[in-house]
Amino acid sequence: MSETIPYIPPKVWKWEQPSGGQFANINRPVSGATHEKDLPVGKHPLQLYSLATPNGVKVTIMLEELLALGFEGAEYDAWLIRINEGDQFSSGFVGANPNSKIPALVDTSTTPPTRVFESGSILLYLAEKFGAFLPEDPAARTETLNWLFWQMGSAPYVGGGFGHFYFYAPEKFQYPIDRFTMETKRQLDVLDKTLAERPYIAGDDYTIADMAIFPWYGGMVLGRSYDAAEFLSVHEYKHLVNWAQKIDARPAVVRGRKVNRTWGDDHEQVPERHDAADLDAKQVLESAAE
Repeated sequence: MSETIPYIPPKVWKWEQPSGGQFANINRPVSGATHEKDLPVGKHPLQLYSLATPNGVKVTIMLEELLALGFEGAEYDAWLIRINEGDQFSSGFVGANPNSKIPALVDTSTTPPTRVFESGSILLYLAEKFGAFLPEDPAARTETLNWLFWQMGSAPYVGGGFGHFYFYAPEKFQYPIDRFTMETKRQLDVLDKTLAERPYIAGDDYTIADMAIFPWYGGMVLGRSYDAAEFLSVHEYKHLVNWAQKIDARPAVVRGRKVNRTWGDDHEQVPERHDAADLDAKQVLESAAE
């Protein structure tokens, strides 16, 4: 029987071969643009450059929730960034986000236009700009921001950790899968115990904390992430599941989840959104499908 030869890290790491896996063609150890290309600009005050991953969906949910409240200034153009094709490495996108990650937002209503990157920063920017979904009371505001930053710090263990080694990695290894499964379940338990005591993540009101956490953790317990619902025994987290179902049923969430989406059923895909009618047309198709 052959023995596995343990990997011994070199004294100095060098990038000598692709990392393997689904994203090997875009992973690299340097930043910056790979090609010259300007970002398109539409007619609305807010220009979003994104893809309907959990981080991207946070922002489209927020924008649709703002529009549902009647904030006309929240109208937006959502441009598709195909990360598998390297759109995020264009000179225009790097100008909007030097970290080359979606989503990126440009607010053209300011002079000069304001760039906003990192999904949590975008949620906070929009909440402060429109005075919505972020409590004014200092204690409630702080609790909301506690959970917003909790999500930003915790989700990489779920995505880059559990999601990568359980779902995307070309080879499966027990140690990283066990390590990140344990941490993912711990985080689910944190949320479940919190939601046993309150209707929303930060308290009695629906806030940007819910919008940040739902696409990641709501998606997991609703069976939409990494085909891992059974593996993670998500039925154990009853309060979290109930909260996720409640958020998932919100009309603005239904709309926001479709924007910049290029997979799934056709009526769920709105690769680019430049007007509310783009989503309304898909709603008609969805109704017909039912």
